[in-house]
Amino acid sequence: MRLCCNKNKSIVLVIFVCLFFSGSLLLAKSGPRIEFKEKSWNIGKTKQGKIHTHVFVFRNIGDSPLTIKKVRTTCGCTAALVSKKKLDPGERGEIKVTFNTKGYEGNVAKYIYVESNDPNQPQIQLMVSAEIDVPPRPVISLDHYSIDAGLVLEGEEIQAKMKIKNRGELELEVGFSHNNALFFKMGKKISSPLRIASGKEVEIEIEIPLRKKKGLIREYILLKSNDPRRSTLSLYISGYIITKKQLKELFIRYKKILD
Repeated sequence: MRLCCNKNKSIVLVIFVCLFFSGSLLLAKSGPRIEFKEKSWNIGKTKQGKIHTHVFVFRNIGDSPLTIKKVRTTCGCTAALVSKKKLDPGERGEIKVTFNTKGYEGNVAKYIYVESNDPNQPQIQLMVSAEIDVPPRPVISLDHYSIDAGLVLEGEEIQAKMKIKNRGELELEVGFSHNNALFFKMGKKISSPLRIASGKEVEIEIEIPLRKKKGLIREYILLKSNDPRRSTLSLYISGYIITKKQLKELFIRYKKILD
């Protein structure tokens, strides 16, 4: 009799467990449910500048329509396009991802975020990774990107210095762009482009005529080079033009301090 009771209890327990898991399974699939075939794509080794495309496939495994609310990427180098924004139960969709490797080197990972009305997974992260090989190139480096010229006497010119270094393996070519600035190297006027060998550094002297300007001045000098990653850089020069009268007044005011 006791054996029969234990057997009945075991049968009831098995039935309960089956009902519990079947109910959980039904609950898991109720509503919209997004499922991706894969969530990451490794390009492997590739050359810098190449553009790669991949398609992430997903499906609505739920029992009600799935809506893709938004697809966003972590940077402008990666673009994502969804094939369809609303999918019926069982329907398949695609997200086409394009990755431009220009400007990147070494091991790189970029992410795509897919937002939907799936209550369990409202946001899913996809990943694209690659090992980007960079060919030999010139690499431009400036010792600073802004210069404060301080007080400049009216009628004089702004004078400043900057150093440019080539940290790359190939020869660097640099051109300068400004309305009326003059550029010198060791006292000699530079004929554009300036050429800098690999690993070398050059000091540049800059002269900017003021042409009756007064007060606060802001000047921007553009440097254009054959560095593929930083082809255009800017140097910001600021200062304040003071008249001889203003200088005299300042001298009188602070004469005791200067003595």
